[in-house]
Amino acid sequence: MKCPGQDTQYWKPGAIFEARCPQCGRPVEFFKDDPARRCGHCGHRFVNPEMDFGCAAYCQYAEQCLGTLPPELLAEKENLLKDRVAIEMKRYFKTDFKRISHATRVARYAERIGKKERGNLAVILSAAYLHDIGIHEAERRHGSTAAKYQELEGPPIAREILTRLCAQPGLIDTVADIVGHHHHPRDEETLEFKVVYDADLIVNVEDKKKNGGMSTESLERLLESAFLTQSGPEQARSVWLGP
Repeated sequence: MKCPGQDTQYWKPGAIFEARCPQCGRPVEFFKDDPARRCGHCGHRFVNPEMDFGCAAYCQYAEQCLGTLPPELLAEKENLLKDRVAIEMKRYFKTDFKRISHATRVARYAERIGKKERGNLAVILSAAYLHDIGIHEAERRHGSTAAKYQELEGPPIAREILTRLCAQPGLIDTVADIVGHHHHPRDEETLEFKVVYDADLIVNVEDKKKNGGMSTESLERLLESAFLTQSGPEQARSVWLGP
């Protein structure tokens, strides 16, 4: 069976179009399912500017469907996974909007910190969205949301979600490891763990501050000593204390 998005019988007007070569400006004809084309004038090969590669992040048949993926897409393929992970996190938590909001905010700050620290955003964002994914099982099995129970129950669920999305085994292992100790830094930690830890700290303290539980002095002390990345305190200061 052919993917409907790639089957020409489903194509509409505009499925064949021209795009300007970014190198020389000459028009290059594209079919909508061309991953990339080479300019006939200057020889520059560039990615189809109108193609939606989102499915390539999770479909196990992506390379068979799209052909040999261009290097530009391969570099971004794992980063595209974050949107699918966010959707699965929301499906898992269902109407638990408090947990959905928390995970979404952690991911937002983790992305900002991760970009500045130049970490692996695919790992960072997947771990940020899934870091508390074990909280419901912790409540069900242990009657508690304590960190140790979240860390115990979270990794298998994170693995199941990422495996279903056809993530790479190395990414799955790394994310599961972060989920499994996200409240407890080890003596030596990866940059990706540090980013997620700092983002989670920002959100947790932000919530305490809104409830009147944090003084300015306490916030300043945290800014000086609680963070694991260089960019974390800068992000935290803007969130906790404003510009």
